[in-house]
Amino acid sequence: MIGRETLKKHARLVDLMASKLGIDLEERALRGDINFDEISDAVLACTGCSHPCTCERWLDAMPVPQNDTPEYCRNRPLFKGLKNA
Repeated sequence: MIGRETLKKHARLVDLMASKLGIDLEERALRGDINFDEISDAVLACTGCSHPCTCERWLDAMPVPQNDTPEYCRNRPLFKGLKNA
């Protein structure tokens, strides 16, 4: 079972990644571009990533906005779809 702190950490990573890409997840959810279940699924996918520390360093180092996620991002297709919507 995934602990609460792990979920919070990965929810933060998903939100930061979206922000780095110029995507406001809350706004996009309100517009109907993504639903809250999809955001929850993105967080769960992130918890399965083997690179969370690398991701944190990438997020800290990269300027805003970025065009794409790192290759290893498990939510790359989701973010790419939102960027192109």
